[in-house]
Amino acid sequence: MSKNLYISAAEAESGKSLIVLGIMSLLTRHIKKVGFFRPIIRLSEEKDNDIELVSKRFNLPLEYSSMYGTNNDEAFDMIHAGDMDRLFTAILDKYKKLEAKCDFILVEGTDYSDSLKLFEFDFNAHMANNLGAPVLAVVNGKSKSVADISDMVQLIKRVLHSEKCSYLGMIVNRVERDFVNETKKLLKKFKTGNEIDFVIPELDLLQKLTIRQISNTLKADLIYGDDNVLDYDVDNFKVGAMSIENILKNTETGTLVITPGDRTDVLISLFMTLLSKNHPKIAGILLTGGYKPDKEFMKLIGGINKLPVAICRVNTDTYSTTLNVNKIKAILAPNNERKMAMALGHFETFVSDSILKVIIDVTPSDMLTPIMFEYELFERARSKRKHIVLPEGLDDRILRSTEILLSRNVVDITLLGNEDEIYKRAAELHLKLDGANIIDPYDNDLINDYAATYFRLRKHKGISKEMAFDTMRDVSYLGTMMVYKGHADGMVSGAAHTTQHTIRPAFEFIKTKPGFSIVSSCFLMCFEDRVLAYADCAFNPNPDAEQLADIAISSADTATLFGIEARVAMLSYSTGVSGKGKDVEKVKLATDIARKRRPDLKIEGPIQYDAAIDATVARKKMPDSEVAGKATVFIFPDLNTGNNTYKAVQRAANAVAVGPVSQGLNKPVNDLSRGCLVKDIVNTVLITAIQAQQDDLKK
Repeated sequence: MSKNLYISAAEAESGKSLIVLGIMSLLTRHIKKVGFFRPIIRLSEEKDNDIELVSKRFNLPLEYSSMYGTNNDEAFDMIHAGDMDRLFTAILDKYKKLEAKCDFILVEGTDYSDSLKLFEFDFNAHMANNLGAPVLAVVNGKSKSVADISDMVQLIKRVLHSEKCSYLGMIVNRVERDFVNETKKLLKKFKTGNEIDFVIPELDLLQKLTIRQISNTLKADLIYGDDNVLDYDVDNFKVGAMSIENILKNTETGTLVITPGDRTDVLISLFMTLLSKNHPKIAGILLTGGYKPDKEFMKLIGGINKLPVAICRVNTDTYSTTLNVNKIKAILAPNNERKMAMALGHFETFVSDSILKVIIDVTPSDMLTPIMFEYELFERARSKRKHIVLPEGLDDRILRSTEILLSRNVVDITLLGNEDEIYKRAAELHLKLDGANIIDPYDNDLINDYAATYFRLRKHKGISKEMAFDTMRDVSYLGTMMVYKGHADGMVSGAAHTTQHTIRPAFEFIKTKPGFSIVSSCFLMCFEDRVLAYADCAFNPNPDAEQLADIAISSADTATLFGIEARVAMLSYSTGVSGKGKDVEKVKLATDIARKRRPDLKIEGPIQYDAAIDATVARKKMPDSEVAGKATVFIFPDLNTGNNTYKAVQRAANAVAVGPVSQGLNKPVNDLSRGCLVKDIVNTVLITAIQAQQDDLKK
């Protein structure tokens, strides 16, 4: 088994950060302790971006200083002194220290800096040999003809052959879309063995600067705007030093306007464009000269509802600022979840991880980290694409989640809401919703059919035809009816609505699965090295023994569905036969019922939490149990206990709580917390899609 991999670019601006991100995503899903290492980094006040990117994205428990060999200045001194052996030895020494802590190390080569530029690829080839690492070469296909790419491919192969490197393969990145197929044929022509080769076309989004990157690089002050607007993409930048009319003519969607800070007239005009429906939405404003609008102007704009724009200020003059912005190169930043999702989706579209697994020869780990779990959700949802309806189409978090899900190519999405308002808000947030379906609750072709169906299903409850028609304009009812009728495979809501508002329609006409008496919920708790299931922590205040057995069986099935071996602990304040009282008796009875209904499941109860999760305690209290000490599904006796416990564990253990996942319904409808994050919504949509896949298998 290979213990490392060296990714080396053949020239500058190859986009190797994308390759590193994609391959780290693969490795961390299969190997327990993955490290990241760079032989040489630039010496600067800021940390190396790719080390920060990988370290934060994949939660590597490694010190920053352990993940690089040396810096440019130190390398230059050794090269200038003709002491290359000392340079290689210094790098190897730090690598070996890291190697002792890791099962596998991904090494990213140098960035074509001044100290090595003349012989950089040769240096990386030699460095890979010193580390005993196979080489994956990355070729920059940007603005190159197929003939140019051919020349570079042949040159790389000659260098690697002359250095006697272990050659894993090649990725030609940033290829013009029209040249992709020809480039694939070219690589096939030059293939001499089992090496891998992939072609990735250019993705324009990855080459765009963000307001945050510009602001950080220029050390600008943010004087207006929140954290979200800093992640807006900059499509172009223009100097706003002309008349107002000409400035307005020259601004487009995504424009960064660079203007002297004392041009209050320009600022007022640009703010008007943000309020107008008749003008494209700029990305931001960069004030130059160190000027800041006076107090009266700041008071004026402070009285306007928060507008989606950033105003930053720098001390340099307009000419110098424009030159400085022009020099900035786009990077993948760990805090830009949107761009990270786009990058991973792009990589996964064009690079087959199944081939990479064979070539790298990784041995899967039996641990399940949050990153592994999240990736498995994406892969399983993508394997059989489902259609999910999101009723809260005007919620910013829903719109951001929709863009991520569509860019990762995992589900089809329908948003409910007024189409013009949704697209207007998406434009204000600089989001692309290409591929999303939008249904207006007050203007659609489905309302008559849906109202008639609802009337038929609920007329025994005294519902009139007029009431049915009005009810179908409620987004929760409309979305649930889409699922009931098979026009969508599942629904996710609750970011802006209560749990009752989200789930009640499903109780009314989707109803429970045969054999189940109750709809319950389960949280998937992602810890550092495993995922556990907690239930019921959201729906049922005080289930009786029969209902508690239902919850246990449903939760075991949910755990199994998401790759968790189900070992069910029926929790109580006593373990085994040691306790008495009606609460303990309820858990005992529920355990008996669940065992009779599902003799295939491993179920233990009553059992205390410590005996269920801690092997040391389990050996004392229940030494012969198959569940004690290694439980994966925890069934709480009531909602008070479950809800408080999951929140306490979530905060104390820094666990990621995914859910609540609804259980027992005929079709999947899942509820969100009103405080949910974009990531929570994305994960819940993926879970809903996977539940819908499972429902298909049972038909």
